[in-house]
Amino acid sequence: MASVAGKRFNQDERRRNADHVSFLKHRRFRWLWIALMLCIVSGLGYAMIDQEPRPNGGSWYGYTLGTIGLLLIVWLSLLGIRKRKITTGQWSLKAWTSAHVYLGLALIVVGTLHTGFQIGWNVHTLAYFLMLLVIISGIYGVIAYATLPSTLSSNRKEMTRAEMLDALTALDRQLESAAQPLGREQTDLVIAALEQDVFYGGAWGRLTGTYPGCKTSRALARISESGSEAEERVHALLVKRADQLGQIRRHLRIRALLEVWLFIHIPATIALLAALLAHVVSVFYYW
Repeated sequence: MASVAGKRFNQDERRRNADHVSFLKHRRFRWLWIALMLCIVSGLGYAMIDQEPRPNGGSWYGYTLGTIGLLLIVWLSLLGIRKRKITTGQWSLKAWTSAHVYLGLALIVVGTLHTGFQIGWNVHTLAYFLMLLVIISGIYGVIAYATLPSTLSSNRKEMTRAEMLDALTALDRQLESAAQPLGREQTDLVIAALEQDVFYGGAWGRLTGTYPGCKTSRALARISESGSEAEERVHALLVKRADQLGQIRRHLRIRALLEVWLFIHIPATIALLAALLAHVVSVFYYW
C-alpha cells in the first residue's frame, strides 16, 4: 500500500511540474526537434534529387511534400476543436498546442519546397500565401501570449475590470460634487468629461491606445491647479480620473492586442482550407 501511495504521489508531482512548463518547452522541446527533423529531411530530399528541371509541385517529390503539407494543415486546423476537450497525457492540450506551433512553422519549409519556388497568379500561389499569412499571424499570437499576460496582470494591480470601472464611478461622483462651485465654462468642461463614453475611440483607439478627443484631458488642461480652492480640488480629481482612465485604456489595449490576431488567423485558416480544396481539385483535374 505504501509503495502504491508513493508511486501515485510521484505521478501527481510530475503532473504538477509539467503543468508549470510552457507549451513551447513541452517534453523538452519534443515537437521542435520533430519539426526540425521534418525540415532537414525535406530540404535534403529536395537538394539530393538528381532531376532537371528541379522538383516542383508537379513532380513526384512535389506531390509527396504537398500531401504532407495538406495533412498537416488539416490536422493543425483541428486545434480549435481539440481545445473543447480537456485531457492529460500524451495528447494533452499542451502537447497538441506545442505540435501546432512547431509543425506550423515547419510548413514554411515544406510548403515552399512543394512549390519548387514557382510563383504565379493562380490558385496554387494563393493557397501558398494564405498559408504564410496564417503562419505569420500565428507567430504573432505566440509572441503575444508569451509576453502580454504579465503586462496585463501588472496593469490590473489586482483589480478586475469591474473594480476599475467602479473606482472611476466613485471619482465621477466626487467630481460632480466638487465642480458645483465652479464657473459655467469650467463646470461644462467637467460635465462633458463625465458624460463621455469610457469606451469611445473604437477598435483603432483600443489597439493604439490613442484617444485624441479625450474630454478629461481637455478639462484637465483648462482648469488650473493653482486657482481657487474649488479649482485645485477639481484639478486633483481630474488627475486621478485621467490616471484611472489610463489604467482602463491600457487594459483594453492589451486585451485587444491579445485577441486581434484571431480576427486574421481564423478567417485566413478558413480561406486557406478553401484555397487548398480548389488547389487539389485543379491539380487532379489537369493531371
